[in-house]
Amino acid sequence: MSKIFVDACKGKKTPYTPVWMMRQAGRYLPEYMEVRSKAGDFLSLCKDPQKACEVSLQPVDIVGVDAAIMFSDILVVPMEMGMELKFVKGEGPIFPNPITCMEDIEKLDVQKAANELEYVYETIRLIRSKLADDKALIGFCGAPWTLATYMIEGQGTKTYAKVKKLIYSNPKLMHALLSKVTEALKLYMANQIKSGADVVMIFDSWAAALEQSAYFEFSWNYIKELTSFLKSNFPDTPIIAFPKGISGYLDKIDGDFDVFGVDWSTPMELAKEKLGDRYILQGNMEPTRLYDKNAIDEGIDKVVKVMKNERHIFNLGHGILPDVPVENAKYFIKSVQAKTKNL
Repeated sequence: MSKIFVDACKGKKTPYTPVWMMRQAGRYLPEYMEVRSKAGDFLSLCKDPQKACEVSLQPVDIVGVDAAIMFSDILVVPMEMGMELKFVKGEGPIFPNPITCMEDIEKLDVQKAANELEYVYETIRLIRSKLADDKALIGFCGAPWTLATYMIEGQGTKTYAKVKKLIYSNPKLMHALLSKVTEALKLYMANQIKSGADVVMIFDSWAAALEQSAYFEFSWNYIKELTSFLKSNFPDTPIIAFPKGISGYLDKIDGDFDVFGVDWSTPMELAKEKLGDRYILQGNMEPTRLYDKNAIDEGIDKVVKVMKNERHIFNLGHGILPDVPVENAKYFIKSVQAKTKNL
């Protein structure tokens, strides 16, 4: 059976514009919170394929999105490469012993990570077995730069001082880490596809931290390496690239992927002008519009006006926020599907 989301990723005509939301399996859903409380903590939920499958399917069943995205976290990769990872309430993810030298990088185990992430692959197999045939399943990873930033900073950062100091003072060390992370991601993403992911997405959440020349050297080139590897081995699997906050660099974007995720700070008109002839575009409604139904309608109409008769996948320009009413999320999905029907 044809999957509308996969068809859209491949540029085929669809009866309406498919729609899903980043972070759609999450805290805005009471059903998610119930499963998470049973799991005990966030990492335990990630490592439990049955529960991770359940929360992955909730947005499909409850909200009506056109694709499920597997429930996991981008940081399970460095964790399974050998780094200790903690999720601290109020602070988020923390690596207590961040990367500081080449010896730390040499301790990271690429093959171990690929093997130890079996719980992710089992989650994908479970989701695929229970997901309707016409619904797509999205696998994902963090971009090498975003993962390496966490691994060096040890936690979220506003200044990126440690990692940016490294790219200018010791670029050789930085490239050694990025290369190793990229190798781990190649195996990880290949296993996701083999397990049943219909589409894979690469999140470069901290792309905007770097000036243009540094971004292409330390981030985009590694994304390109990853996507080229995946395309050469899985040519029929669409790839979505989502570098957040690089609207000023769109002229330089190229690579072997299918869909470009547009964040909410990038005008859709600009993305269409710079990239619309080469890639399907995904995005990019401002997530906080979901707090108000009139704002939702206005946001949808704005994007539809730009992307009417163009290749497009509807999404928010970043993740749905935890206190958005479920009713509004449902309204958003149904409104997109109705407003884009037979465009």
